[in-house]
Amino acid sequence: MGEPDVRAKRSEVWASGGAYEPYVGRWSRLVAREFLTWLAVPPGSTWLDVGCGTGALTQTILEVAAPQEVVGVDPSPGFVAYAREHVADGRARFEIGDAHTLPVDTAAYDAVVAGLVLNFVPEPEQAVAEMGRAARPGGTIAAYVWDYAGEMRMMRHFWDAAIALNLAPRDLDEGRRFPLCRPEALEALFHNAGLGQIETRAIDVRTVFRDFDDYWTPFLGGQGSAPGFATSLSEDQRAALRERIRAGLPIAPDGSISLIARAWAVRGAAPIGG
Repeated sequence: MGEPDVRAKRSEVWASGGAYEPYVGRWSRLVAREFLTWLAVPPGSTWLDVGCGTGALTQTILEVAAPQEVVGVDPSPGFVAYAREHVADGRARFEIGDAHTLPVDTAAYDAVVAGLVLNFVPEPEQAVAEMGRAARPGGTIAAYVWDYAGEMRMMRHFWDAAIALNLAPRDLDEGRRFPLCRPEALEALFHNAGLGQIETRAIDVRTVFRDFDDYWTPFLGGQGSAPGFATSLSEDQRAALRERIRAGLPIAPDGSISLIARAWAVRGAAPIGG
C-alpha cells in the first residue's frame, strides 16, 4: 500500500456519548461488573467515578454495589450531558472536571475508581494522587484499562491490519502508545502514589458482534484512537483496511464474531494517618 498516509496521526476525540457507546462503552459495562465484584466495597458507601465518560461504570455501581451516592467527573461536556440524560438515579450526579484537579473535597469518598481513563490522562501520577486525596483513610482506590498490547482483540485486529497494510506507523498502535496498560506498570503507578495493599488482576469478557457490520461500524464514529485514524483515511484506504480486518476475524457460520476483551485492573488502599 506504499508509505503510511501523511494524514495518519493521533486523532482522539472523546465528546459524543452516542458514538462512544457502540465502540467500547457497551464492553466497558461487562468489565465493570467483574471489577466491582472484585472490589467488594460495602453497601451504603460513597463513590467517586473519575473520568466517568458516558456513565457506564457509574451505572454499574448503582446496579450492583448498593451505594449511598456516586459522583461522576469528566472533562467532556458531551459525555457529562449524555450521562446525566441516561443515568436516571437520584443517588448519582455528574460534574465537569479534570482528573488532575478533581473538584471534590479531601477524604470525602469510601471508594474512588477510574474505568478506561488513566492511559489517556497526560499526567497519570497526578491523577492517582488526586484519587488518593479524595478517598477517606483506608478507602478503596481502583482502576482498569484495556490490554491494548495483548487480549483486547477487537483493537488488535484493527491495528495489526492497519500496520500490515502500511497505512499506519507503529507508534499509532495503542498497544505501543500506552505502556501503562500492563499490570506491572499499574502496580508501580499506585505504589508511587503512596497507596497500600496493591493488587492487580486480568478481567476477561466476551465481545460478541452480531455480524461484521456490528464490529466495523463503531470504528467510523470518530471517538478514540482507532476510529479517529479510520476516519482520517481515504475511502480506498478505509475499504482496504476493512477487508483486511474481515479476512482475519473468526466469523462464525451465522455471521457472528466472538472475541476476547481483556482489561487489567488495579486496586489499593488510601494511607491511614502519617
